[in-house]
Amino acid sequence: MMKKVAVIMGSDSDWPVVKGACEQLQSFGIPFEAHIFSAHRTPAAAADFAKSARKNGFGVLICAAGMAAHLAGAFAGNSTLPVIGIPMKGGAMDGLDALLATVQMPSGIPVATVAINGAKNAAVLAAQILSVSDDELAARLDQARESMAAQIAEKEKKLQAELG
Repeated sequence: MMKKVAVIMGSDSDWPVVKGACEQLQSFGIPFEAHIFSAHRTPAAAADFAKSARKNGFGVLICAAGMAAHLAGAFAGNSTLPVIGIPMKGGAMDGLDALLATVQMPSGIPVATVAINGAKNAAVLAAQILSVSDDELAARLDQARESMAAQIAEKEKKLQAELG
C-alpha cells in the first residue's frame, strides 16, 4: 500500500497556494491528507501529529508556513520522516524571511525546502521520495517528465513557425 503524504499549512490563508500541492499529488494518484496546525498556536497538536505520522501511514510531510516559518522545523524535530518545507510569500520581507527560516535547520534535523510558494514542486519532490520504493509511481513521474518535454517541444515549434 502506498504511503500517504501529509500536507500541513500554518493558516487557512495558505490554502490557495497549498491547494496546488494537493492537486499535484492527486494527479500522481498519491493519497494525502491536508491539515492546519501552527507551530506557535497549536504546538502540542502539531507535535502529536508529527510523532504519530509514521504509524498512521504517512511517508512524507509537506509543511507550508510564512514569516517565522517554524512549522516544517517543528515537524522535522518530531518525526524522522522526510519533511519538505514550502516558504510562503508575504510579510515584511515578502517570503524571504520564511525561506531563510525554513532552510536554516540545525544539523541532524533536515528540511528539504522548495521555492517560495513552491507547492507543486513540494508535491513532486514528495512523489520522487515515495517512488524510491514504488515502481508504478516512478513510471508516472517519468510520464510526467515526458509530457513536460513534449509541451516545450510544441511551444518551440509554434515559436519557430511564428518567426517564419
